[in-house]
Amino acid sequence: MSTPPARSAVKFDLFADAARKRKIQALGDPLQLIACHIDFDHLTQTIDDLLPRGDGRKGGRPPYPTSVMVRILVLKYLNNLSDEQVEYQLLDRMSFQRFCLLEDSATIPDRNTIWHYQQRLGLDGVTALFQAVDAQLLRHGYLARCGQIIDATLVPAPIQHLTKDEKEQLAQGKTPEDWSEAKRRQKDLDATHTKKHGKSYHGYKLSINVDARHKFIRKIATGTASEHDSRHFDEVLDAHNTSRDVYADKGYPSAQRSEMLKALNYREHIQRKAQKNKPLSACQKKRNTRIAKTRARVEHPFAQMRHMGGKLIRTIGQARATVAMTMMATCYNLQRLARFLKDGVDAFYKAKAKPSKTELRLQGANA
Repeated sequence: MSTPPARSAVKFDLFADAARKRKIQALGDPLQLIACHIDFDHLTQTIDDLLPRGDGRKGGRPPYPTSVMVRILVLKYLNNLSDEQVEYQLLDRMSFQRFCLLEDSATIPDRNTIWHYQQRLGLDGVTALFQAVDAQLLRHGYLARCGQIIDATLVPAPIQHLTKDEKEQLAQGKTPEDWSEAKRRQKDLDATHTKKHGKSYHGYKLSINVDARHKFIRKIATGTASEHDSRHFDEVLDAHNTSRDVYADKGYPSAQRSEMLKALNYREHIQRKAQKNKPLSACQKKRNTRIAKTRARVEHPFAQMRHMGGKLIRTIGQARATVAMTMMATCYNLQRLARFLKDGVDAFYKAKAKPSKTELRLQGANA
């Protein structure tokens, strides 16, 4: 008597793909959340106006649509992927294909296509994308409100291992004789070294301006790691914030800056720093604590951007590093806007402050 085959929960079905799609939609695809709430047609038109593409009359392989390539770049920075990984994931993941409008396409952009498109965009292209996303924030009513917070963070880059002779030649503006052109292209000579809290860093610096109400990034500026945090303060100061309050940490105070802010009718909320043999007074410490409660909101965008590659940037040269950091800021705003629209966050609603312990005791006594 033959033994019956063991039962299995695995079922083979011709319509398995359709069943998976329905289940993904029921669970909620985070990429479709972005696709539903972000106006990618507007982003596409912005890039096409800035960098018009040929009509194909001269022949050659036709290009991928701008709408596809812009979505691919968004995926790349949202998930901190290399060009090679983007190509693989587009071939492998159904959600990526659907988001990039390639679900029924027989061809997928390869790593070289993705790299060349980003090079074609350059700093002007990604800056235009950042501004286009900002325009969508304003369209939905998310104005820069309740003050602005300015801060900077270090973005590390791979350390370049150079000999003493190579460093001396580079300091003189010369290229080491034994370097080939290929080797020179692989050396990042723009990134610099600095120390912070006794720890050495090598890379770049990103300065941002965040509105205190919604925590959207309104302005950005980039530099090298050795530049002081306050160097880009004026560059990221936002004149369009509806409030005149400006918050910053202990790296920004100066008499000249205080006079400048006062002349421009801003209310300064910059934390004070103790000097040698001049400790902070109790009043200054209390003031710093009060400012820190609002200023800490700028750390949230930095934390989110670290998941997008801000822990270590792998580009070569300051120009490409600036492109990468601008795309991170763009994707942060884009993702946050989609979440706000899904949750129905009112742009002008002000949450009620939590009652104090004294108020809670009084409410309990009255009850």
